[in-house]
Amino acid sequence: MTSLSNRKVVILTEEGFEQVELTSPKEALEAAGATVHVVSPHTGKIKAWDKTNWGIEVEVDRELSEVSPDDYDALVLPGGVLNPDKLRQNKEAIAFVSAFLDEGKPVAAICHGPQILIETDMIRGRKMTSYPSLQTDLKNAGAEWVDEEVVVDNGLVTSRTPADLEAFNRRTIEEIAIGIHDEA
Repeated sequence: MTSLSNRKVVILTEEGFEQVELTSPKEALEAAGATVHVVSPHTGKIKAWDKTNWGIEVEVDRELSEVSPDDYDALVLPGGVLNPDKLRQNKEAIAFVSAFLDEGKPVAAICHGPQILIETDMIRGRKMTSYPSLQTDLKNAGAEWVDEEVVVDNGLVTSRTPADLEAFNRRTIEEIAIGIHDEA
């Protein structure tokens, strides 16, 4: 198994993240040895969405205003409908995500998570996937959208739905182990 014992990963999220899209990658990353922090614009606990209703509450490890992209080796963006919609309206969150893309650090986004990437205006020409309803948005942002369980484009990992989590987690760990990706 790939070891991430010297890697720090941030999961950026808001209220209304899809529960399994945060818990599954977090568990996989920690099992690989990574230090994982849940970061949000809020302190305390934030609520998950679990398929059709509110789910668990997750403790926020750090408030977004207190961290820097320099503190982390990689970024994970869980989906859910509410979470990315809130984050994409937060200028601080968009700047945080943009820094990871700009520096070539691994970024992994699942389901509706790529909505945040659209706001960075940095996905033009990137091959990506997402929840099917986002394909037009991603295409309009200049991405090449494909319907595959997991797509990797120079350190950017994307998947469609919770059904793809096994492949998403595996490829995310692999990309984080590689580290910084230089532009092709």
